[in-house]
Amino acid sequence: MSSRHYSTLIELFHRCFYQDYRTVLVAGDDEPWYRPAANATEDHQIIFAHGFFASALHEIAHWCIAGAQRRQLEDYGYWYEPDGRDASQQAQFEKVERKPQALEWLFSRCAGVPFQVSVDNLGGCDVDREAFTQAVHDQLCDYLVSGLPARAERFARLLAEHYGQPWPQLAELRAERKDIDELQGVA
Repeated sequence: MSSRHYSTLIELFHRCFYQDYRTVLVAGDDEPWYRPAANATEDHQIIFAHGFFASALHEIAHWCIAGAQRRQLEDYGYWYEPDGRDASQQAQFEKVERKPQALEWLFSRCAGVPFQVSVDNLGGCDVDREAFTQAVHDQLCDYLVSGLPARAERFARLLAEHYGQPWPQLAELRAERKDIDELQGVA
């Protein structure tokens, strides 16, 4: 079995995308962010937090969704409200995060590692983690039915191949979700 060390993700990302996008995955010391190249001789950088494997997968998911114009903007031009969001801000966060977290879930499956949604609001309003998990799961199922963003599929397939994981099947995902709901007593 291959290592689940972030250095493997850096290598796989480089192999998959560097030639076409001049983008590198970098282990950072602090908060994750995206830094576009300042000039034609620099590379774009996806910087993930503290060398965490899951953080790398999450930041790659954001990059896979961002269009060409957004990839020219620091942090893709997105807003970010820090920990301590109110209910309205949390709802906006969850709306924006549903798609990248669905891709992170796919990448996690393809790498053979567990996935957990991140509500990223420990000091703010009460969060319905289960409802958000269901929304992210529904988005992943929708991607499998309607099609994945091209870069996301390319990377997910490379992960599955490298880690010897089967490609996720829609029926399997739905059955797993049903089993979780039954264990938690959700109708």
